[in-house]
Amino acid sequence: MQTSFLKITAATAALCFSTFVLAQQTYSVSGTVKDKKNGELLIGVTVKVSENPSINVVANEYGFYSLSLPEGNYTLIVSSPGYRDFELPIKVDQNLKMDLPLIPQEEKVASIDEVVVSGVKKDKNLSTAQMGTETLSIKNIEKLPVLFGEKDVMKTIQLLPGIKSNGEGSSGFSVRGGATDQNLILLDEAPVYNASHLLGFFSTFNSDALKDASIIKGNSPAQYGGRLSSVMDVKMKDGNNKDYNINGGIGLISSRLSVEGPIQKEKSSFIVSGRRTYADLFLKTNKDYKDNTLYFYDLNLKANYQINENNRLYLSGYFGRDVLGLGNTFSTDWGNTTATLRWNSIINSKLFSNTSFIYSNYDYKISMKSNDNVFDLNSKIQDWNLKQDFTWFAGNKHAVRFGLQSIYHTLTPSNASGTSVSSFPKNPRYSWENALYINDDFKATEKLTINYGVRLSMFSVLGGDTFNTYENGVLTDSRYLEKGKFGKTYVNPEPRITANYRINEVSSVKGGYSRNTQNLHLLSNSNSGNPTDQWIGSSYTVKPEIADQISAGYSRNFNNNNYELNAEVYYKSMKNQIDFKNGAQISFDTGSDVESELLFGKGRAYGLEIIAKKKTGKLTGWISYTLSKTERKINGINNNEWYNARMDKTHDLAVVATYQLNTKWSFSGLFVYSTGNAVTFPTGKYELNGQTVFQYSNRNADRMPAYHRMDLSATYEPESNKRFRGSWTFGIYNLYGRENAYAITFEDNPNNPGTTRAMQTSLFRWVPNITYNFKF
Repeated sequence: MQTSFLKITAATAALCFSTFVLAQQTYSVSGTVKDKKNGELLIGVTVKVSENPSINVVANEYGFYSLSLPEGNYTLIVSSPGYRDFELPIKVDQNLKMDLPLIPQEEKVASIDEVVVSGVKKDKNLSTAQMGTETLSIKNIEKLPVLFGEKDVMKTIQLLPGIKSNGEGSSGFSVRGGATDQNLILLDEAPVYNASHLLGFFSTFNSDALKDASIIKGNSPAQYGGRLSSVMDVKMKDGNNKDYNINGGIGLISSRLSVEGPIQKEKSSFIVSGRRTYADLFLKTNKDYKDNTLYFYDLNLKANYQINENNRLYLSGYFGRDVLGLGNTFSTDWGNTTATLRWNSIINSKLFSNTSFIYSNYDYKISMKSNDNVFDLNSKIQDWNLKQDFTWFAGNKHAVRFGLQSIYHTLTPSNASGTSVSSFPKNPRYSWENALYINDDFKATEKLTINYGVRLSMFSVLGGDTFNTYENGVLTDSRYLEKGKFGKTYVNPEPRITANYRINEVSSVKGGYSRNTQNLHLLSNSNSGNPTDQWIGSSYTVKPEIADQISAGYSRNFNNNNYELNAEVYYKSMKNQIDFKNGAQISFDTGSDVESELLFGKGRAYGLEIIAKKKTGKLTGWISYTLSKTERKINGINNNEWYNARMDKTHDLAVVATYQLNTKWSFSGLFVYSTGNAVTFPTGKYELNGQTVFQYSNRNADRMPAYHRMDLSATYEPESNKRFRGSWTFGIYNLYGRENAYAITFEDNPNNPGTTRAMQTSLFRWVPNITYNFKF
């Protein structure tokens, strides 16, 4: 009897254990999220389980998602701004592969309800660990008033806290005390080294060709690297794989045209988008300027092909050029070329692979001719890049990114040649930059989310030139390294961690630390950047720049997440910062080494950033404010004491609003105010050989006048049929005609030679614009 009881008990226990194991067995639900109308893969879409909202995942930048669920019946809720929520009942008793289609909202409705600066979901700011990140709505950028009426991603991000414009009309920007070159700007994963046209008044990004744009201020995940201050990640549209579309715009100074459609319906597609200014056509109407040239063009191309349900190929490219000429006496042109070949592969239900081969080139050329004298100047930076990236959805609590990157750099310094200069050709410099990285987005509890990782960067100086070593500008060593030989190698670990704790349904706190390393450096004497600014790599004299940033933030939402308030404070410590020594002499027509004119030291930047958003309703927009300080301390400058960095601005304010009056009319306006840039003005003068020589004291101890302006625009969208849609945009830049200072120069006062007068140059007082946009 006892034996029978034990047997029955053992059998019951075994059955209960088997039932428990089966009950705990989980299956994968995975696939891609697409726009049902055009087949575009969608980025950052939220997929969650209705029965347990804490189980949710965000699709990666290639539209792939993966959930792990026990056996049972569920309802998936798929949501993204600008799209209708999608609910799908599913039965999970095996691994499921499900592609999820989202239907766009009607554009008339979306323009009222959609967020201008949008996230993945309404309370994203409360739930994600990522700090200092903004994602821009390409669809709504076109409603904001900008210079010459040209919708521009680069101008829009300058209206966000912690991101400061480098000058009137400029697309250059600084982030949290960083210089212009400390921003990593990517277009379909390819670095863009000069993201501006016409000396900064336009950016290289034609918004008609773009799908998504986001910027991360310093606390970037480990898959990004190579710059100290920020990452701006811009992705092009894939192209409509269901129908052909043509859209474009005609403005006062430029026009653009895009064509997209299927190559093989629902399997492959393409997009071609072009833009050109035609200011040079107006010059030809004046006989004094008819031989001058002034224009830029750019061309975006992309094609993709779905090999099978798990593999897809992408090929994208960008070609852009600026041309400026004064008859036969002067000409200059500069531009970018990028190309990306990408292979996406769904290896299994939890593992996604992206392999990219990337090419990037930036170069400029200057030619001057006077009588029989000819002078030419040129420079180039070229990259060949291999990137292998994996996304591993290791259960519902972990989304792991890991991979490697390898870049071969060729930097050709500024070379001068011609009949009037001595010939001192400079050799290109070669380097090899590598990185390994791993990053985990970890949902530790329902309230605590942690994003942590590490990047190991390695930069090797390669042979093919003579390398000098300087200490405080004094030559201490020189060596020649044969081509193909390895020289100095720098290895730097870069840990990063951010955490978000959700206090309750409407508020959360965040904190983070990150280290970033930069091995490519831009030498510039201007704040806004010039085409002739020179890139150099780390060498025996120039060490990698390193930045350590700590930050903390608080977020609170109001009125059912329709209003949002975010505040962050940060402190950034920087090593191996670069500046020119006092009285630096840069000559392109001699064999001089630019590294002999450089000094190195440390920097610091700290500040408070606040942004308040109204995200729904007829009136949407935001108010952003930044209070900050940026300084450098370099031996040999300013008596070895701290001094203001060029990009230092104490106050920066932006107010942005869009009002949807009705289905036909919408209005937008913005107001910006900022402290003037730090500059160095003369404190005295003396005469030498009949020439006035100005004396200067402390570096960047003076200020340009404060900058402020207001812009307005109106968009009219008449009734349209299913095949054709048109709209008119009217705007005015600098509504009240503020004469903001672009530059201030000093000269002897002709009425009183013993005194000095300041001369202010202002660029734009009132700039009206009108643009017609169409799509069919």
